[in-house]
Amino acid sequence: MGKRNVGFISFRISGTDGVSLETKKWAEIFSRFGYENYFMAGELDTPPDHSFIVPETHFKHPEALRLYRQSFDGTEERPRKLSQDIHVFRDLLKDKIYEFIDTFKIDLLIPQNTLTIPLHVPLALALTEVIAETNIPVIAHHHDFFWERKRFLRNCVWDYLNAAYPPHLNSIHHVVINSSAQNQLALRTGISSILIPNVMNFEDPHPPIDEYNSDVRKELGIADDELFVLQPTRVVQRKGIEHAIELVARMKRKSVLVISHASGDEGYEYEQRVKEFADLLKIRALFVDNRIGDRRGTTEDGKKIYTLEDIYPHADLVTYPSLQEGFGNAFLEAIYFKKPILVNNYSIYSFDIKPKGFEAVEMDNFISDKTVADMNELLDDPERIKKMTEKNYALSLKYYSYTVLEHKLKEIISNIWGR
Repeated sequence: MGKRNVGFISFRISGTDGVSLETKKWAEIFSRFGYENYFMAGELDTPPDHSFIVPETHFKHPEALRLYRQSFDGTEERPRKLSQDIHVFRDLLKDKIYEFIDTFKIDLLIPQNTLTIPLHVPLALALTEVIAETNIPVIAHHHDFFWERKRFLRNCVWDYLNAAYPPHLNSIHHVVINSSAQNQLALRTGISSILIPNVMNFEDPHPPIDEYNSDVRKELGIADDELFVLQPTRVVQRKGIEHAIELVARMKRKSVLVISHASGDEGYEYEQRVKEFADLLKIRALFVDNRIGDRRGTTEDGKKIYTLEDIYPHADLVTYPSLQEGFGNAFLEAIYFKKPILVNNYSIYSFDIKPKGFEAVEMDNFISDKTVADMNELLDDPERIKKMTEKNYALSLKYYSYTVLEHKLKEIISNIWGR
């Protein structure tokens, strides 16, 4: 397809958050096209010679954080000083974006969620102006729109949100990850978009348990006769982790709930609530984020660090009781590792995923007697688990594989540069 240089821009491209994972999947597909990938963010774990670290682009940068808090503190009147500070920061970031484009001779720019969720308004304004000034081809990959999160709806920056989240410019091809986002984007802004769901490499089944990860149960303190229930998400309120706790308690099996990720950027109050609820229902909950990383290694005191891929094969059951998701990476991961799954009927699952024929034990925003009975019945029937997980894997290969992503991106590239 001819050599091109692709520039990914985000707050961070590092670790196991959904945006970072999808960015790397896209980069892998562009590599298959023969393109070179380059990355600009405030935090990167990408190859150093292809990385352009700009601390100011991270949403945790002190100035970005200050401006964010002032913009979304619930008041609707914007101080003139806030406007001035936003534009000063915007100009600084514009210079950095131009430097990134010039240094790596970028042919195609791919903002990852930076024109979607307003964690960093100056960055979105800077990107919008650079795109308008250069007319550079852009694929804007949208994961979480601001109107999907209650915390963004009271603010004093509506003019900036309307200008840059996302911008309506001719050189931008907009990509969303679910049909609801596609509909809302069109209704709210008049912008048409392409739906590309999150994917996994279903063409390449996961490797078997090896010498390194064979001791996961022992290292995490899980007995051989305990049901290993994995909650593979961050500890944030919309993940509905208390429902996983209730399920474990009501199944009345010797079980342990393993929660893989930390609280992240939304505070620690909910994490405390989850711990107290686990104690209240007298179930064993393990918070193992200190033992799970994006690559294997050791902690400061010499204990093994595993990847999530090391953990999944040992799980007996995956819980995914999320109340709201842009797509649902953990759902695909459970299918990839052929695990039975509890899933809440969140809207994207109901409209985009379930109709394709996937099978799971379901709940509707609460754990019912039927949910508990269905899960116990499934766990007692290994043959049914095998049939269910094989069927789900085949469906994912058809709808959510790298091949699907490759075809979708080729179509966009053809629209930009021709076949």
